[in-house]
Amino acid sequence: MIPVAEALARLLEPLRPLAAEQVALTNALGRVLAEDVAARRTQPPAAVSAMDGYAVRAADAAQIPARLAVVGSIPAGQALGRAIGPGEAARIFTGAPVPEGADAIVLQEDAERPELGTVIIREAPSPGRHIRPAGLDFRCGEVGLASGRLLTARDIGLAAAMNHPWLWVRRRPRVAILATGDEIVMPGEPVGPNQIVSSNALALAALVTACGGVPTLLGIAHDDRASLERAAAGAAGADLFVTTGGASVGEHDLVREALAGAGLALDFWKIAMRPGKPLMVGNVHGTRLIGLPGNPVSSLVCGLVFVKPAVERLLGLAPPAETSEMARLAMPLPANDGRQDYLRAECRRGADGMLEASPFARQDSSMLSTLARAHCLVIRPPLAPAAPAGSSVPILRFAVDRFAI
Repeated sequence: MIPVAEALARLLEPLRPLAAEQVALTNALGRVLAEDVAARRTQPPAAVSAMDGYAVRAADAAQIPARLAVVGSIPAGQALGRAIGPGEAARIFTGAPVPEGADAIVLQEDAERPELGTVIIREAPSPGRHIRPAGLDFRCGEVGLASGRLLTARDIGLAAAMNHPWLWVRRRPRVAILATGDEIVMPGEPVGPNQIVSSNALALAALVTACGGVPTLLGIAHDDRASLERAAAGAAGADLFVTTGGASVGEHDLVREALAGAGLALDFWKIAMRPGKPLMVGNVHGTRLIGLPGNPVSSLVCGLVFVKPAVERLLGLAPPAETSEMARLAMPLPANDGRQDYLRAECRRGADGMLEASPFARQDSSMLSTLARAHCLVIRPPLAPAAPAGSSVPILRFAVDRFAI
């Protein structure tokens, strides 16, 4: 058995970011940029008013009250068409260009209009007050969004402001998913007395979608070589091939044998991990293969630990600086054996604001209900000593929303 970190490194090493494709800005949310996005204009293009008020020369309003002649009105999107001279002011609205000669904005609440064509300034402005200079947000040619960025709603807004209707993004990885086993049937199909409803492939497809990939479900292959070979042929052209089940050592665990006939070059098999020991990685005709265990929890936990980083590597996303964070144990845990353990747990803030993890008492790898209820996985390194309640442990939290604002 090899350590989890080594297994992940060996899985990812040959993977490279996929080619770029161009998408409309309206379809770019959640995509990964394939090239830098530079501003195509300066924002604002000229000095503009940040408030409703009066554009003045600060020197004319240094002594208050100051009476100035109003020479015009400037709504947003229009210009005065002349300079502001000594003793003059112009009514101006938020976003309107500041006329030549003016160097300050007096708030409308700091001014009075005793008569048409006249304004009395009650608050002396300083030069530059309430004026947004040209290029305050960005200047033409400046890079606003860097390649490799996962685009959020904020990024879409910035790209639009920089005048980009289209963006170059990484193509979504195509992930072929094959479930195996005579004992499983698809949801909604008749279930025999010795069969169970298949959940692994559908859960993995949802995981792939959440990670930014495009899943292709290849159905369920029976526990015979011919069936496995036929189903595996559907993975042709995929960027990643994921199987679930049939990767262990039983007489009916035939995935390795069947794929060997399809050109499988096995990299490694079995890792020091619980759940998920019988994990297989290799290549089938140039496509990276991840063979996951058949137990539902093992399959999805391994999907989180291995499939998710593989999809993100294909998308060109940089690996996070830290893959886990720390939490305080709400209960003691015994010493761990030689495998890295991933314990399903609830995770909440304690009275002091610290994250507190409560692993479930039953960690059976068939229990999807506890996985659905869990907020995180408590990570126990190999040979970790007994941990008392209150001790700090690394956790892997489940994401709540991929497309955060």
